[in-house]
Amino acid sequence: MISDDLADVFQEELRELLDSLDRGLLDLRMTPDDPGLIDQVFRDLHTIKGNGAMFGFAELSAFVHGFETAFERIRSGAAQATPEVIRLALRARDEIPALLQGQQDDAGTRQSLLVDLSAALAGAQAGSAVLTEATAAAAPYMPSAPQQGPQSLRFSLDGPAFDLGVRPELLLAELQELGATRFTAETQDIPPLEQLDPSVCHILWRCDLPAGITAAAIEDVFMFAEAQWTLTPHESLADQPQVPATPEPATKTEAAGTQPDTPTPQASAPRALSKAKPTEPKATAAATVRVPAERLDALMDAVGELVIVEARLAELALQAQDPALLTTAEQITRLANGLRDATMTLRMVPLRSLVGRFRRLVSELADTLGKPVNFVVQGEDTELDKTLIEKLADPLVHLLRNALDHGIEPQTVRRAAQKPEASSVTLSAAHEGTEVVVRISDDGKGIDSDQIRSRAIAMGLIAPETDLSRSETLALIFAPGFSTASQVTELSGRGVGMDVVKRTIDGLRGRLEVSSELGQGTTISLHMPLTLAIIDGLLVEVAGERYVLPMAVVQQIVELPAENAIPDAAADFLEVRGQFVPFLRLRTAFDCQGDPPASQNVVIVAAAGGRVGIVVDWVIGTHQIVIKQMSKLHEAVRSISGATILGDGKVALILDAQQLIALSRTRADTAAAARGAAA
Repeated sequence: MISDDLADVFQEELRELLDSLDRGLLDLRMTPDDPGLIDQVFRDLHTIKGNGAMFGFAELSAFVHGFETAFERIRSGAAQATPEVIRLALRARDEIPALLQGQQDDAGTRQSLLVDLSAALAGAQAGSAVLTEATAAAAPYMPSAPQQGPQSLRFSLDGPAFDLGVRPELLLAELQELGATRFTAETQDIPPLEQLDPSVCHILWRCDLPAGITAAAIEDVFMFAEAQWTLTPHESLADQPQVPATPEPATKTEAAGTQPDTPTPQASAPRALSKAKPTEPKATAAATVRVPAERLDALMDAVGELVIVEARLAELALQAQDPALLTTAEQITRLANGLRDATMTLRMVPLRSLVGRFRRLVSELADTLGKPVNFVVQGEDTELDKTLIEKLADPLVHLLRNALDHGIEPQTVRRAAQKPEASSVTLSAAHEGTEVVVRISDDGKGIDSDQIRSRAIAMGLIAPETDLSRSETLALIFAPGFSTASQVTELSGRGVGMDVVKRTIDGLRGRLEVSSELGQGTTISLHMPLTLAIIDGLLVEVAGERYVLPMAVVQQIVELPAENAIPDAAADFLEVRGQFVPFLRLRTAFDCQGDPPASQNVVIVAAAGGRVGIVVDWVIGTHQIVIKQMSKLHEAVRSISGATILGDGKVALILDAQQLIALSRTRADTAAAARGAAA
């Protein structure tokens, strides 16, 4: 029995291999002649098979062995990766998780899949393959048919074989158990001593095998070693010019052509290996350690508490004014900052971890809808907090489905509009300042804002006289229950998906932007914070209560002019560096009691493409803020995005700059309308 830790490692590696297999197969669908992709798919299958066998999943290993044997025909150039072959290969890939879970296949689906895959490859062969032979070769799990007559095997080991623990003498012994004789070593590729890489095996071997030994049996020998090998009809080694490895003559046993007690390698004339790869310089691999996500979460929680305690210590040190205590507090602050940054880095995950499932989704939806789609991914290496990655999966699925179902036109419509029949859908990600922006773009029909408005009025979402900008009109697609679909389909039409997107992004303290040109396409942008755990914040005070503004949105701090100190002034605008910026008084917005101080400050923040000044009583300073989520009872409080615990143990609310800007705009529009009515 394997331990739980080893089982977890195996399953994590299997998920990564399956993602890689998905990518390889889908990319191969676009470029079926790419030898690099073909080799990648084959390596993934070979590794899955070997790992499965090593961890005791015999049924999984046998199935993948059949899958791999079928795919070997593409790798050898005997068949092509047609769309039908890729479709069946993806279906076979989907059976692997079920095999891992031990699910039975009473209906014979897996066997049928391999039979169909073998038949499809037989139909795609360059030569004249017989379909019945391909079908027969698939049972059970496609063992290759044995050759009639003696055979010759030639093989070499790939990569840093010795570093990976491969022992050639054991491989030779296993081949000997299969009946291999006349072992010969080819040593002409061994470099000079000063160029020798001790981790690489530079020797190639040949041997004779009896009739009846199948390719599957050879694969089993090399199950745990990366090797290149060819199995061909017998070619007498006695007819080949021999180059002895040592000056000693061959033994009588070898001269007679019988099998020695142990495989004795000897050199032979150079001979090309059909799948040999050039030896590459050894690369220094970075050491990695797999850590369960739960442990990272626990570490993040501990670091968060440390930040709170560090703030408390700094507060006490300032109050005590003890030089030794102040020095210690500064050291603790420096160490806490370093630990925080290191922990945040550990939590960062590249977008690539999500992309595999999206490639498969787009491919299958394109087939279902009959809409050829070129799916382009940009910025796969862009890193986000792992919590964001996990929670972004569903919104991105909804947006991609919506783009294909609603955004992309049918082929006939695209032809009439003189567009390429194959549409384009792009998923991109990039860091922009202190945000990560994920965009989904298509070159479809775009969004008709007039239709959106009419539908919203019909649904009672807005009044007919409501005046909305184009961006506000487009944002109505995220309203609960909103849909322009004339009928409900399996993919869409209920008006639920986009509402889920909006609520999820709001819950992540992100924002959505929609831009669209009729007939040209649509882009939906998701602006997300880099992390959800710890941020740098500006601590301010209003009417005795303290609040936090994320430093990521703070642009500058100015003093409120005396002429703007009166709350009922005609216009709440400041001139900042030649530009007029509206400002919002938190005392008024939060209905605070009491009189403000004689001198107030304005914090200029920017978010959602706009700027606004936030009038506060005092600016206390910057602090590391550990974000605590608000309870569901506070969901209706739109101007607050969370809370934090300060060094003195008190709670400070975290202000949502985006919502404050929206509130400022609403109040400005209301004031303008009131002035217009009075005039």
